[in-house]
Amino acid sequence: MSITTTAPTAPISPELLAWQRDLREQFPIVTAHPDVRYLDSSATAQKPQAVLDAVHHYLTTTNANAGRGTYPWANRTTELIEWGRDRVKAFFNDPDPERSRVHFTSGTSEGLRTVARDWLTGFLGDGDEIVVPFADHQANALPWLEAQRLLAERGVRIAVREMPYEDASRDYDQAALAELITPRTRFIAATHVHHVYGADMNVHRIRATAGPDVVICLDAAQSVGHKPVDLAALDVDFAVFSGHKAMALPGIGAIWSRGERGPAFEPGGWNGSPNTSGVVSLHAALDWLDAAGLDRIERWTVGLGALLTDGLARLGSYEILGCPLSLDAASTVQRRQGIVTFRHRDIGSNDLGFILASHGLMVRADGHCQGHAGEKDSSVRVSLHVHNTPDDIDRLLDVLAGLNREN
Repeated sequence: MSITTTAPTAPISPELLAWQRDLREQFPIVTAHPDVRYLDSSATAQKPQAVLDAVHHYLTTTNANAGRGTYPWANRTTELIEWGRDRVKAFFNDPDPERSRVHFTSGTSEGLRTVARDWLTGFLGDGDEIVVPFADHQANALPWLEAQRLLAERGVRIAVREMPYEDASRDYDQAALAELITPRTRFIAATHVHHVYGADMNVHRIRATAGPDVVICLDAAQSVGHKPVDLAALDVDFAVFSGHKAMALPGIGAIWSRGERGPAFEPGGWNGSPNTSGVVSLHAALDWLDAAGLDRIERWTVGLGALLTDGLARLGSYEILGCPLSLDAASTVQRRQGIVTFRHRDIGSNDLGFILASHGLMVRADGHCQGHAGEKDSSVRVSLHVHNTPDDIDRLLDVLAGLNREN
């Protein structure tokens, strides 16, 4: 069980309340709909005005294709793409920006599949082994199985091992992982923050467990934009994320590759026209997040999540997925990273989602695209960001408590 020294006994401090009030006003869609509580930021994050302004300015002053012209607008757009790559590296505290590379994609799913098809299949040899987290998002499971199939078609046989999990916390089981790793283990896929359980999966421990030579690929879809992501400290080889979950536009994401273990990453095929407005939006979003303070964003969303798990546990009719020891607001066990997923013991999750929507509470209610080792039944996921408030949590808990009385 992992312990954090930052878990708050008072989840929301007065200093954070004052800081958040100013930031909330910077989200036009939130302020324009005061009767709606948007609680689905893990699916896609809302956009601050600074991001919208940056895209509008680019499209009305400099819009052109990149790398395909010699006139000023094209040259400027080409520069913006390169600056965007540099911005991603700086945002991640890149340990070696001269060696690493950033390749823009449409998002995490395409990015992980690109790593699998265009890099992993050339890296592995017959008899090699990889470790895959089959209770995480399918986007971090299916591409590695596809790589296995493509290699098998060439006569190269690799073994896919299932990442082990602790039964209680649903964190990665490092002791079991150590026993799973052999001299033929070449690659481990991992997730930074779990999209259902909301847990920081402690990927910083994997390097010590796996040793210095195993390649680690990180699905950072639920951490980028929600908490600091220090790739120098995590010691991974790939990090893949979606811009739209980090307050940029849809259709933009990135693969960061370290280039230290194995061959340099080179995506296959022809690079078509880049998503220039997407890159501009991503650059602006990373600027906004850094200015807001990712450490404070994390403290805010973790605090709201603690309020929600504490309230749900008191209602009694709800099963909260993930670590059961972190439900009390005063718990010192590692908190959920702004993601809380639950079920009602009598009301189906899809029905519960419709009921909450009728009260202006926008949540996700389904199976959450987990791999085959994940949850078998649907559930309701609440995912929070900096524009959410304690009042949002109170309103949600009031509706959920009312359902208990009706049943």
